Amino acid sequence: MKIVYLKPGKEESLRRFHPWVFSGAIARIEGEPEEGEVVDVYTSAKEFVARGHYQVGSIAVRVLTFSQEPVDRDFWRRRLSVARDLRRALGLIGNPQSDTYRLVYGEGDNLPGLIVDVYGRTAVMQAHSAGMHIDRMEVAEALDEVMDGMIENIYYKSESTLPFKADLVERENGFLKGGTPENIAMENGLKFHVDWLKGQKTGFFVDQRENRALLERYSRGRNVLNMFCYTGGFSFYAMRGGASLVHSVDSSSKAIDLTNQNVELNFPGDARHQAFAEDAFKFLDRMGDQYDLIVLDPPAFAKHRDAIRNALRGYTKLNAKAFEKIRPGGILFTFSCSQVVSKQDFRNAVFTAAAQSHRNVRILHQLTQPADHPVNIYHPEGEYLKGLVLYVE
Repeated sequence: MKIVYLKPGKEESLRRFHPWVFSGAIARIEGEPEEGEVVDVYTSAKEFVARGHYQVGSIAVRVLTFSQEPVDRDFWRRRLSVARDLRRALGLIGNPQSDTYRLVYGEGDNLPGLIVDVYGRTAVMQAHSAGMHIDRMEVAEALDEVMDGMIENIYYKSESTLPFKADLVERENGFLKGGTPENIAMENGLKFHVDWLKGQKTGFFVDQRENRALLERYSRGRNVLNMFCYTGGFSFYAMRGGASLVHSVDSSSKAIDLTNQNVELNFPGDARHQAFAEDAFKFLDRMGDQYDLIVLDPPAFAKHRDAIRNALRGYTKLNAKAFEKIRPGGILFTFSCSQVVSKQDFRNAVFTAAAQSHRNVRILHQLTQPADHPVNIYHPEGEYLKGLVLYVE
C-alpha cells in the first residue's frame, strides 16, 4: 500500500479525527498512488494515523478509517449497516407516509465522498470523490445486501459531482442494479416526481423535508411565493396547509414543468397555483405587495471561499427585496445551502437586509438540515444548510 507522509505537526487534526488530509500537509508520498486508490497516512515520525482514498486536489486524502483495517466488502457493509440503523431509529425506514430519505451523508456517516438518497424502491448513489467512484460497484453490492430487499434499483448519478481533475473513466450515469421508469416518491403523505436522470443533486432536495413541514403550519390563508422553487416542494406543502394562493418561480423551465406536474399530482385542477419560469431578481423587482409568506431557497451562491464576499452581497440583495415587498405581518423563510458561508455570516447578511428595509423583524425559528444529514462532531464542515423564519411587521 502506498504511504502518504505528513509534515511535522500536521497530524494534529487527524488525531482529533478530522477526516481530511490537505495537500499542503503532505511532506512526501512513497510510491505513485492512482486517483481513488486507498493509501495509508503516516506522521513524520513514521506512525500510522489514517487510511483513506487518495486524489489530486486540495483535499488529498479523504479518511475512511483511523485503524489499519482492510477497506473491503465487509468494511462497506459495516459502515452502511450503521447508516441504515440510524435512519431506522429516526423512523424514516418503513414509514408508509414517507419513503424518501438520505441513507448516506458523506463524512456525517463516516463515508466521505458518498451520498445515497432513497426514493421509494430506488436508491440514487452519488460519488463526490475519485475513490468512491472507483469502489462504486463494491459499495452498491454492499448497499443491496444491507437493505435486504427494500431497494430494487440503484441508480448511479455522478457525472457532474466527480472531481474534474481526476482522470476517471466510466463517468456515465446509469443503473448499477435494476432499472425502472417509475419516478414517484412520497414525503409526509405528498407525492412528487423525482428527476434522478437529469435533475439537480439526486433529483430532489431531501434536506428540506422538515422545513417544508414547518412552512405548511404557517400557510393557512396566506399568499405564498416560493422563489427558486426547483420541483415545487415548498409549494405543494403550502397548498396542503391551506394557502390562499401559491406562486412558484424558477429560472429553469424544466423545473417549472416538474413543479406543475407535482402540484397536479397532489392537487389536480387546483387554481390556487401558478408557476413562472423567470429570473428571481427580475420577478422580485416587478412583483407587487401581494405576498405575506415568501420562501427564498436559492442554489449555493458560493461553492468556494473566494466567492464568499460576492455571495454575501447576493444574500443581502435578495433578502432586502423580500423585506421591501412582503406585506406587514408577513413571514419569510430564507436559506443558504453554501457550505463555505458560515451561519453567522448568513445571519449578518439577512440582518443587513432587514436594517436596509427599516422593517421590524423577529426570528421565529433557526433552521438547519434534518437528522438524516448528520454532522460528524469532528467535521463541522458537514453543517451546510442554514435557515431563518422571520416575522416582518
